[in-house]
Amino acid sequence: FLQAAANEPDDPRYLDGSLWGLTNLGLAGGLAGADIDAATAWEMTQGESDVVVAVIDGGVDISHPDLAPNVWRNPGEVAGNGIDDDANGFIDDVYGWDFRDRNSSVFDAGDNSHGTQVAGIIAGRGDNGIGVTGVSWNSRIMPLKFIGSGGGFTADAIAAINYMTMMRQRGVNIRVANLSWGSTDSSRFLERAITDAGAAGILVVASAGNSGVDQDGASSPNYPSGFAAENILAVAATDNRDRLATDSNYGLTRVDLGAPGVGILSTVPGRGYAVNSGTSFATPFVSGVAALAVSVNPNLTVTELRQAIIAGVEPVPSLSSKTASGGRLNAA
Repeated sequence: FLQAAANEPDDPRYLDGSLWGLTNLGLAGGLAGADIDAATAWEMTQGESDVVVAVIDGGVDISHPDLAPNVWRNPGEVAGNGIDDDANGFIDDVYGWDFRDRNSSVFDAGDNSHGTQVAGIIAGRGDNGIGVTGVSWNSRIMPLKFIGSGGGFTADAIAAINYMTMMRQRGVNIRVANLSWGSTDSSRFLERAITDAGAAGILVVASAGNSGVDQDGASSPNYPSGFAAENILAVAATDNRDRLATDSNYGLTRVDLGAPGVGILSTVPGRGYAVNSGTSFATPFVSGVAALAVSVNPNLTVTELRQAIIAGVEPVPSLSSKTASGGRLNAA
């Protein structure tokens, strides 16, 4: 068990060692120190509230007590009045938008818990004495929903990314987009939307995929992580002993780094918490660290931010010939 220092949160699941990706105490067969070194990073910042991370996924339980304080709210929109107050083409997009069902409800109950789990890893509210903490305690989450229980459509993903880019251009400080999903179907329109987001100043963090294949040599790589867009960071999953997850994709060219992605505890709809595994849950660790980095230096360009994360990895043997950086994410 941890005794929280001044820079560490008092959330019980952090203190009992359950959040091994943040601070690994060597419990449950883990290797002490095989983590992202979050506590050291938190000495510099716990994340700024003006930094927004877009979670382009299956929606978010914005009422969850560990997420509600950190959900982005559109300052130009009046809730429930049926008017497009900020004239951005979306009516009542107070907390984001559902591009699957074409409405303002971003809630994921009834579809899946995926987006809520991702959001909790990125920016679960820290030091509130309940549940878990995210990597960037205080940063904001913008839920952009396009996935349901049966999956999602590329056209809807593109629309979500374009909305994010538009809102960035309208003054919302969106610096990071989390894309914890993928397909073997390539789309030049999706790649263009991601490239346009990069030109607007947004780093896109994407999951490498869970097929256990070499992205470089695969006949059908996982996309969007497999695109060559210069603002993408592709993320593999590691376990609590710094081993590459058995089902994680990898690739010396197409996968940039690893991050904790096996046995990850996070928020789920209905005030709950659950454990899950996969590159989907490694990716938000990287998004959270990106939010911390721009909290320290708001003037970082996308290229500088991406390079800083890659240069700051902790080299580990399991990734030395499997990723471009040869290492696992290190927040500090």
